Amino acid sequence: MTVPQHLLLVIPPHSAALAESAGHLVDAEVEHPQLSVLDVAATRGDGIFETISIGRGHPQAFDAHLARFARSARMLDLPAIDETLWRDAVLALADRLADHDEAWVKIVLTRGIEGQPAPTGWAYGTVSPEFRRERTEGVDVVLLDRGLRSDVSTTSPWLLAGAKTLSYAVNRAAVREAQRRGADDVVFVSSDGMLLEGPTSTLVIRRGEQLATPPDAFGILPGTTQVDLFAAADQWGLSTAVEPLTADDLFGADAAWLVSSVRHAAPVRSVDARPLTVDAPLTAAMNGFLRARTA
Repeated sequence: MTVPQHLLLVIPPHSAALAESAGHLVDAEVEHPQLSVLDVAATRGDGIFETISIGRGHPQAFDAHLARFARSARMLDLPAIDETLWRDAVLALADRLADHDEAWVKIVLTRGIEGQPAPTGWAYGTVSPEFRRERTEGVDVVLLDRGLRSDVSTTSPWLLAGAKTLSYAVNRAAVREAQRRGADDVVFVSSDGMLLEGPTSTLVIRRGEQLATPPDAFGILPGTTQVDLFAAADQWGLSTAVEPLTADDLFGADAAWLVSSVRHAAPVRSVDARPLTVDAPLTAAMNGFLRARTA
């Protein structure tokens, strides 16, 4: 029987581990709907998620994704995640996608139906789209004001800056604005002038022999792909830095990338229509390394 390419594993609210009877695996395209219209995921976007790259059945940065999932749950006052449950759910779907060079699994936890105590959870897996153009030719980006100061996570923790929540309407609106301006993607800037992140990615720049990225303390999502690349930087003769960056740092960079779990390393070829050098050899090395991490 042909394995469906869109897989859904529904996670029960009360399970200590994912036994065969503890999860319901379905073809997400043909089965009956699994999510209640009363779930706060649909009515309020009140939940968290992680997207994990899968290569030939092997998850990339698996522990880091689960740790970030748990961090987001704490930030939203959701129940503590059962790491064994979610790990087994991802591996169950990854095994079904093992015939594909590149796939991904998204894990989701919501507060459930409003007024009821049980959360809702599911894992969804599918084959990755083709990103060859973005990885080789690069992406055009624009700088957009996020409207928040870089110290927002300290001054206003209730805004959940740095949590990976389901509330992505602003991120999607930012990408549409970039497209209206003739670009592909966005780098957010804080209201006090600090570079932050992309809507679904982490910013990395190269200055000479150093890779640099903005600090998580600015209310940005800790980048699992960025951490992996920085751990490998010495292989390419590079040092690393996590430090405040401004637009001038990006305009003056020798190269820059938006890095993420599924698209991997996409070089930035222009910022606000100003061209930026694409470091093709280093980009190829980065993407080769990330693919090998799932082999």
